[in-house]
Order: sequence, then structure tokens, then C-alpha cells
Amino acid sequence: MTPTSWAVTRLLRDRNAALYLTGVVVSGFGTSALWLVSGVWVKDLTGSDGLAALCTAALWAPTLLGPALGTLADRVRRKPLLICVNLGLAGLLLPLVAVDSPASVWLLFTVLVLYGAAGVVEDAAESALVVAAVDPALLGDFNGLRMTAREGMKLVAPLTGAALYTAYGGPSVALLDACTFVLAAGLCALLRVREERPGRARGGWRRQTAEGVRLLWGHPALRPLVRAGGATMCLASLGSSLNYAVVAALGHSPAYTGVTYAVQGVGSVGVGLVAGPALRRLGERGFAAWGIALTGVAVAGRVVECDMALLACSLAGGLGLPCVLIAAYTAVQREIPAAALGRATATADTLMFTPNVVGLAVGAALVELVDHRLLLLLFGGALLATAGSLAQRNASRTAARSPSDANPA
Repeated sequence: MTPTSWAVTRLLRDRNAALYLTGVVVSGFGTSALWLVSGVWVKDLTGSDGLAALCTAALWAPTLLGPALGTLADRVRRKPLLICVNLGLAGLLLPLVAVDSPASVWLLFTVLVLYGAAGVVEDAAESALVVAAVDPALLGDFNGLRMTAREGMKLVAPLTGAALYTAYGGPSVALLDACTFVLAAGLCALLRVREERPGRARGGWRRQTAEGVRLLWGHPALRPLVRAGGATMCLASLGSSLNYAVVAALGHSPAYTGVTYAVQGVGSVGVGLVAGPALRRLGERGFAAWGIALTGVAVAGRVVECDMALLACSLAGGLGLPCVLIAAYTAVQREIPAAALGRATATADTLMFTPNVVGLAVGAALVELVDHRLLLLLFGGALLATAGSLAQRNASRTAARSPSDANPA
């Protein structure tokens, strides 16, 4: 049995890990279905492309408040919090059965914003709870499998959601998503985790939030990883904003981008299976640097006007892009004290995913002004430079170690 299959088998045999990953699959299925359907729903009701696009912005907007929202995950026990958040999300989705006209679209946007805020809290609490529920030696393997589970749902859930929406309308998808959260709450309740009640908070909410930010940004090993993650997400989103231009240059319709997204998803599923052994061999920075470099090659390679080259680059992008995220989250879980892990994780989310939104907006404007091939080479080169800088830092840090570090007296 290979090290990869051994680690995966060991995780899946672990009761807590298996329950948690099943919960990720279940809730991720509903979330991915609603993510696609919400835009289609708004478009059908209002006829507005702009309002439809705002659905994604509404889901992502609460990420900006990540450090403050993540503080909640450090003030209470994480397992009860996760159960309450999942049940709360199930209840939050029920009013969507009343969205049936342009006048009621505001209700959908309100739900999406609250949905996104609850998701930030949930991610922070999950990341902190995982440290207590899973063998620390397998955190990298676990984070990789979590990525595999989430990306796998993105391959199948949107199609299911679209079919359900076509047959029964938007409320049916909302009800499906609500059911998945009820199931996820039940799975979370079955986790066997011993949690101490958090100590009395020192200072107010603002002070605790600031403390979480300082712990993350002031950490010499985490700051370069998170900074590289933010740069990578920004540059990758700048590149993805050119997808329609790339597809048009090959003579395909815009719908062909769906094929490239599917191939990219296959790559993201695959990298999660090997993340653990790669992290053990290369370390967090090394693993992230290789992934960023592969992403840079994938972005720049799209200048080659050939179907096979495009699909190969899509696969390479799917393999490379998640690496820095998996590495960053694993490093945060290893380095940050458990009492502040919720805040630190949410802060990392904000720093890495906010540039993603900025990149999409800037890229959409640039593609109208500059030849997309020049932009692809520029963004790909910037990604390679980011990878090189992170690898150089990693090499310098390794070289700075004394032989006595490995053989202490």
C-alpha cells in the first residue's frame, strides 16, 4: 500500500474524520447547487445580468469581515456552535419559498449575505475543531481530502441543482440545501470531541479580533504563506476573467468554458488526494511554491491556441491552485494556539479570498483594453515570480538552520 493510500485509509477509518468529511460532502452539495441556481433565479425574475452577478458578490462579501466573525468561534465551544450554525442556515433558507417575483428578490439577497456570514463562522469553527478531532500528523492529508470533497461536489451539484430548478423552481433548491444542513448538523452531533469551555474573554470583541490578526500576520512562517496565497488567488482570478476570450479565440461558444471548468475541477479533486504526502516531503512553503508555479504555467500556457493545450492547462491549474490554500490552512492549524484558531483562520480567509474578488473585477475591465494573450503571459509570469519568491524564502529558512538543530546535544 502506498503512503498516500495508507493515510487516506487511516483517515477514513477514523470515526471523527469520516463523519466530518461526510458532513463536508453533504453541506457542500447543497451550497454548490444554490450558488449556481441563485444567479439563474434572479436572472429569470428580473432579466438583469448585473443583479444575477451580484449573487456571487453577496455570498463573498462577508469574507471582508472574516476576522470579526471568526472571533465568535473562539468565544464558545466549537461543536455546539457548528450544530447551531447548520440548523440556523437550514432555517434561514426557508423564507426563500416566498421569492417568486422581482419585488421579492431583496429577500434572496438578504439570505445570501447572511448565508455567506454564517459560512465564515462555520469555516472558522470547523478548522479549529479539526485540530481536536484529527491526528495532528494527518492534518495535511485531512485538509487535502476536504478540498477533494468540496471540489468533487462542485462537479456534480450544480448540474443537479440546475435540473431541480428547471423542474420545480428555485424554492425546491433552497429546500434541498436546507435539508443538507440539517443532515450536516446531525453528523456534527455524532463527533466525539472533548472541548474545554473557553476561558473568559480578555477585552472586548475588537481587542480579540485584533489579537487574532496580529497572531497570524506577525508569525514569520505564516505571513509569507498567506501573502502568497492572496497574490495567487488575485492573479489566478485575473487569468480566469480571460477565459471567454481564450475560448472565443479557439472558435468555440462561451458554453465551452464549462468543459474547462470541469477539467479544472478534476485536477482540484486529484491534488487533494496527494496533498498529505507532498506536504510531508516538501513542507508547507515548498508545496505551496510548486503549486503556484504550476498555476503560473497553466495561465501562461493558454496563449497556445489549441484545444488540447487549453484542456491541459485547465487540468494543471486545477492541480496547482489549491496547493497554497491547503498549505496555508495546515500551517495555521499547526502554528496558531487553539484558543485563537478561529480568528486566525477567518483572517487567513479574508487575506486570501478578498484579492480573488478584486482580480475578477479588474480582469473584466482589462480584457476590454489589452490583448488577452499579453495579459495571460503577464499574469503567468507574475505567478512564477510569486512561486520563486516563496521558494527562495523556504530555501533561506532551511539554510539558516544549524546542524545541531537536527542533532541536538
